[in-house]
Amino acid sequence: MNPEQPGAPEPPEGEERGRPIGRRVLLGTLGLGVLGVVTAPTLQRGLESFLAGASDKDPTGLTDLLPNGGGFRYYSVTSSVPRKSATDYRLTVDGLVDRPGSYTLADLRALPQTRLVRDVQCVTGWRVPGTPFEGVRLSRLLDAAGVRPGAGAVRFTCFDGAYSESLTLDQARRSDVLVALRMKDQDLGHAHGGPVRLYVAPMYFYKSAKWLSGITVTRDVRPGYWEERGYDVDAWVGRSNGRDDAPTS
Repeated sequence: MNPEQPGAPEPPEGEERGRPIGRRVLLGTLGLGVLGVVTAPTLQRGLESFLAGASDKDPTGLTDLLPNGGGFRYYSVTSSVPRKSATDYRLTVDGLVDRPGSYTLADLRALPQTRLVRDVQCVTGWRVPGTPFEGVRLSRLLDAAGVRPGAGAVRFTCFDGAYSESLTLDQARRSDVLVALRMKDQDLGHAHGGPVRLYVAPMYFYKSAKWLSGITVTRDVRPGYWEERGYDVDAWVGRSNGRDDAPTS
């Protein structure tokens, strides 16, 4: 009931009626709202940059608990991760292949690039809509290596020395699985798993291993770091891990 209507109850003792705001206050509030809309992208980029830098130097992992301006949160399963540059980065492809090889960052950049724009869904619940990723289709690297008969899976290792992931060979050959070099139309930074990470668009984000260093073709799927701790091996968004999120692709 509106307190200004006839018969409205008086406010409880000790409380005052709300005072109407003046025209200057209203215009000032609207002005701050407009300023927030205009400056939000700049502030968001600044917050994202700050948290990325802070997470690189945080051995406690506490910055992982902070929401990021761009919607992402920074996770690492180790206290620190070595940095790799264009001069010392290498990605090896080995295992059940005819032509094992090693790629520099320049080698990967020289290959045909695929750009995907999908939502990113974390199994912990947060979601970042419409995120562009760009890189080399994993299937291209597998074809170049020559997968041997009897192979059934691909294992991924990372230069943090701890993280690993796996896909079936059929999953790895999907057109929406990338060895990603760029995210949000920028080269992948260290905090986002750069200079190279895996991107598995239709699966929860823990499958998209950061700091990718090795691709090994195997006979069977080997559970990765988080699968060994209870997450599903087949991590389709909305159809695994007891979640019903909308698919990302």
